[in-house]
Amino acid sequence: MTDTILSRLRAERLDFADLLDDLGPREWDVPSLCPGWTVRDVAAHLTLSTRTTLPLVLWRAVRARGDWNRMTADLARERAAAFPPAALVAQIRETAGSARRAPDAGPLDPLVDVLVHGQDIARPLGRVREMPVEPAIAGLEHVLPSRFYGARQRMRGTRLVATDADWSAGEGPAEMRAPAGDLLLWATGRATTPPAGPPAAP
Repeated sequence: MTDTILSRLRAERLDFADLLDDLGPREWDVPSLCPGWTVRDVAAHLTLSTRTTLPLVLWRAVRARGDWNRMTADLARERAAAFPPAALVAQIRETAGSARRAPDAGPLDPLVDVLVHGQDIARPLGRVREMPVEPAIAGLEHVLPSRFYGARQRMRGTRLVATDADWSAGEGPAEMRAPAGDLLLWATGRATTPPAGPPAAP
């Protein structure tokens, strides 16, 4: 992991912890943008990237019958039930600068995780959490070719154009123009502004 990525990751984790510190008791149980996950579940999930081991993943994958999403959700919910909010925030702060990541995760995956999950929490709560443009672009360039995120299928026939940076990707009759952070949310499966249709004939 390069120093730049690790520096960005640390900053985003600490900013995420600041957001959590500001939440009231009821906000922890608000549904997030992740279907079936509360704010507390998402926070718990973000404590796991520096604590998950290969034996744990293999064991839990078997229990989940190979369903990665189910395994991830089960682990997050169990941790959310095991620790109070203050402890989860402390755990995120403790490993904010850690380069350790979950098995099979690439160097940029933890950064994408905290960028996207930060919005999964902030938006349903009506909180504003700015997503820095450069990390968002780095996240997009990692997510778009990846099979894990499903972005290649989601992006088929669509050109993405960032409105806050000199960046674009993809080809097709549809076009999505949005800030890089919104494009990253769409690329990772969150509901954002739908792509525009092809230009009208003159």
